[in-house]
Amino acid sequence: MKILIKGGRIIDPAAGVDKEGDILIDKGRVVKTGGIIKDPAAKVIAAAGKIVSPGFIDMHTHLREPGREDAETIETALECAIRGGFTTVSAMPNTTPTCQTAADARFLIEKGEKTGKGHIIPIGAITKNRMGEELTEMAELKEAGCLAVSDDGDSVNDAGVARKAMEYASMCGMLVISHCEDKSLVREGTMHEGYWSTVLGLAPIPAASETTIVERDISLAELAGARLHIAHVSCAQSVEIIKKAKARGCQVTAEVTPHHFSLTDECLKTYDTNLKVNPPLRTKKDVEALRKGLKDGAIDVIATDHAPHPENEKQKEFDHAPFGMIGLETALPLSVMNLVDTKHLTWPALIEKLTSNPAKILGLDRGTLKENAPADIVIIDPGKEWVYSREEIRSLSRNSPFVGKKMKAKVICAIVDGNIVFG
Repeated sequence: MKILIKGGRIIDPAAGVDKEGDILIDKGRVVKTGGIIKDPAAKVIAAAGKIVSPGFIDMHTHLREPGREDAETIETALECAIRGGFTTVSAMPNTTPTCQTAADARFLIEKGEKTGKGHIIPIGAITKNRMGEELTEMAELKEAGCLAVSDDGDSVNDAGVARKAMEYASMCGMLVISHCEDKSLVREGTMHEGYWSTVLGLAPIPAASETTIVERDISLAELAGARLHIAHVSCAQSVEIIKKAKARGCQVTAEVTPHHFSLTDECLKTYDTNLKVNPPLRTKKDVEALRKGLKDGAIDVIATDHAPHPENEKQKEFDHAPFGMIGLETALPLSVMNLVDTKHLTWPALIEKLTSNPAKILGLDRGTLKENAPADIVIIDPGKEWVYSREEIRSLSRNSPFVGKKMKAKVICAIVDGNIVFG
């Protein structure tokens, strides 16, 4: 079916485009972008006053399937994703079983394709069972469709193993995504170490637990000649380390989550376990550093770290509740309210962090509206005000501190491979 999107503000950072015009789609591809297009055979979508963007690409999603289908399934995660504007998600490997073989990777890709709701990029494990000891067969993972490897949820503690992993990944042309956390510094910690951890009587997690591994892994990546991506950056010092590494030519990129640039450790005074995340929410100074890092390019990507947990797991004492919150459906409005409205980013700069930058880092042919590109497209109402209600959440889990909160900006239509999947 042909689709003609009429009169929207087309923002395509990969092509340097920010202008009003039409887009024609046919056979799953973009046929023409810009200007006034007429095609009587096409289904018309009126987009005047709306933003038309490439589909977003999330570099950090926890699908939970296989193993924890009570928290999320591939189908429900992709349903959340498209409603948030994400037409492609990168599946982190900390499932049961761990995504560490070609068969594991193919399972994710094929099941995602069957839903018809979006694309899954499997992220393979760095080490078997994410134990930090024996390397996975990265060449086989790459052949099966994995574009990156990560032991997300854990760092590779042994620096020698981490170096070998980066050398192997570099040989295979794969990206290494690093979860930077020295657990010997974290121990039983549950929130950022500082004034509020003292006041609230909660076990502290020092910023150094992140920054020491950021420093180490950047050094190892330089030694190995590897491409390194730092996951969920949370503190000001990490931003500075990454900025200096980029300045000297290191192949390092980084991501930040909306909750880390929207919330601070002070929010935990309610003891809401939905605010318990890893890495933890930091200080106002850290939040401002993250926003500035996005503005000056030290941080390349906005990623959700969508981490579903059933309510019975989150409804425990703070110390015993698991880390993580859902985020696919709230990423766009939080970004608009905390970055665009605060003048840290323009709309094109924001969309770049959600589309062309992750596509470039992962080596995808998506994230653009250029002619003949895959027709993954979202239409956004930038001024739409709405409330994030429990009833509308498409995840099987509800662990979000933003439930009941007023939001601004909403995806009203999502197209995947030329098919309207939402709106």
